[in-house]
Amino acid sequence: MYLFNIEHFASMKHLAHNRIPFAAVALHQGFATVAPPTTAPTTAAPHKEPSRPERGNYVVKGSNGTACLLASMGLQLNVTFSSLSQNKTVQDVMNIQPSLTNSSGSCDSDSAYLRLTTDAEKTNLTFTFTLNTTSNKYHLSEVFLSAAWPDMKDSISNLSINTFQVQVQPFGLSGNQFGAAEECQLDEDDMLIPIIVGAALAGLVLIVLLAYLIGRKRSHAGYQTI
Repeated sequence: MYLFNIEHFASMKHLAHNRIPFAAVALHQGFATVAPPTTAPTTAAPHKEPSRPERGNYVVKGSNGTACLLASMGLQLNVTFSSLSQNKTVQDVMNIQPSLTNSSGSCDSDSAYLRLTTDAEKTNLTFTFTLNTTSNKYHLSEVFLSAAWPDMKDSISNLSINTFQVQVQPFGLSGNQFGAAEECQLDEDDMLIPIIVGAALAGLVLIVLLAYLIGRKRSHAGYQTI
């Protein structure tokens, strides 16, 4: 079994599509296409990217049996790993299938954990959320991956996670339902940038128009009717 641990600071309360970068991880045989030995030259089949991942709903319950963490998201793993069977580095993309994934975890006063187990317990993803009790805001502070795949040659390779239609709430749940969605700062910045650019362009057009009108008025003032 290989373990991978990385800290990632980002709010995940309401995101449409986000990419979480990782430094490294190792993957398994299911991601590799192994051709049988042959003397004749063969042409590899074209690589087919998986479709958009299905959105899964995951629940973590506290000691009193009520939900303390809710998560709704689609997860897609982008992997680069060293394959034993092919004796080379290969790349692939894998969707996390909610129907084949079990969720568990725990909640404390200032931290919450969501663990997703899939691929016959060969793949485990644990998301750690931390609450700032002063500002009453939380963030995704850590993602921990453990994997036990038979085709891994080395313990380290590259991994990133694409998230789709993410809505996560690890604190302040009421009635086992999500609270009001709060846009992440990055999303707010993405909306603000086009507004600023549009306002700047409008101001530039106005300045050019005023300069043209003033210049035209001065040119007419230089002539007198005889």
